[in-house]
Amino acid sequence: MRSVTRVLGATPALALSMPAAAQVVETAGYPAAAAGDGATTAGYNLSRWAEDWRKLCDPAKRDDPIDALKCVKLTPNGDVYVTLSGEARLRVNHTTNPNLRDSRAHRHDIVRLVGGADLHIGEHLRVYGELAHGGISGVELGAPAATLRNDVAVQQLFVEAKGEIGGVDIGARYGRQEFTDGPNLLVSQRDNNTIRFTLNGVRAWARGKTMRIDAFDLKPTQYGDLGTDDDVIDPARRFSGVSLGFVVPKTWVGGAKLYFDPFFWRRRNKVGTWGGRIGPATRYYLGTHLWGEAGRMTLDWSVNHQWGHFRDQRIDAWQGFFAQTLRLGAGKSAPRIGFHADYASGGGGYGNGKLRNAYAPFGNNIYYSYGLFLTPSNLVAVAPTLSLSPTPKLRLSTEYQRAWRANVRDAVYRANGQPFAGTQNVRDARIADVARMQAVWTITPRLSVTGRYEHLIAGPSLTKAGYRSSDFLAGWISFRF
Repeated sequence: MRSVTRVLGATPALALSMPAAAQVVETAGYPAAAAGDGATTAGYNLSRWAEDWRKLCDPAKRDDPIDALKCVKLTPNGDVYVTLSGEARLRVNHTTNPNLRDSRAHRHDIVRLVGGADLHIGEHLRVYGELAHGGISGVELGAPAATLRNDVAVQQLFVEAKGEIGGVDIGARYGRQEFTDGPNLLVSQRDNNTIRFTLNGVRAWARGKTMRIDAFDLKPTQYGDLGTDDDVIDPARRFSGVSLGFVVPKTWVGGAKLYFDPFFWRRRNKVGTWGGRIGPATRYYLGTHLWGEAGRMTLDWSVNHQWGHFRDQRIDAWQGFFAQTLRLGAGKSAPRIGFHADYASGGGGYGNGKLRNAYAPFGNNIYYSYGLFLTPSNLVAVAPTLSLSPTPKLRLSTEYQRAWRANVRDAVYRANGQPFAGTQNVRDARIADVARMQAVWTITPRLSVTGRYEHLIAGPSLTKAGYRSSDFLAGWISFRF
């Protein structure tokens, strides 16, 4: 999680590249919004189990009948209760030159329905379950992925136990779950999908007031598209590691509210792919993440080194992500200007020697392209950003991104990690310019409308390999409780 989010409209409550810093809730222990479970805004979180609605167990604090669903008491004293949650999202996507080829435009009419139940059994035990449905129709659908079309999926199902020892909060979660403890460009729920990205296994933690440690061992969910029986644990991939967190003392940096999160991860894949070759890959990540607020400045900086092996090829790759904004006024709704500058090494995907292509485990790819045409592998990207709120409920964001290849002897890669075929034979560095705009109208904390537009101007790295420019237009309405 981060207080400076990089989610490019992944949730209707968030603006484009660098919106106002998410609320950091101070607690008796480690700050809740910095604990790796995502940011909570107006009570809502992308991961619904991270929300805390205990105050609504008091009927006097409820505003309407829906509030009663947040605390359904199962025992007279209320020590056992259920929190119910749900979301309905209706969305339309329109993409010209899909896959950057000269072809008929795609139109996708997408429906997401999600229902969750969070059973609290006393202070130390909980069980969370979540079902999701994804529907899609439209024009030129092709073969929709199971993350877009799925009759019903068990999106999450886990048991969690927690307690306190000597002033340190400890806990463990086992089962199917979302994982966001790290830079958003490396790990994300991928809310742009209809069915979100989840993993299966165990995550455990210990959190004091200024320090924390999280350890995890997880395997991705391999979704089918029929029902709950074909959503299985992926046997070929495994993601494990340790993440740390430190509250930077305010006296060190003039009262700034900053967090420093080092991490060491390992990703194993029995069917890794580079340059048309398939084989086992083990990739290690050692990195740091510094983020937070310093007066009117927000920042989100992260660097990581990657090493390991793909088949018989050594991996040696780097990524650096640097985003910052400046608030042009005293109020939190004041306009913000900023920029992000990002680097992901490339090379070796189509040759001998070291594999220098960086790779994100399951990051937020819409940060670079709403149409999912770019990813942080063999990429250099720079973009000035602007966000403003003409009214308290309307937020507008825009950016203009320029993108190049870090290594012209390697391909241009898209969001699924696959190359644009033929680009490895082009020696121009320039990939594309990407102009983007987004508008989010938060009618109420439960109801929002989002509009999104992107124009990708293909550069010579793409056009000389036969690829075209593209427009992406999307709009959706989301209701959640």
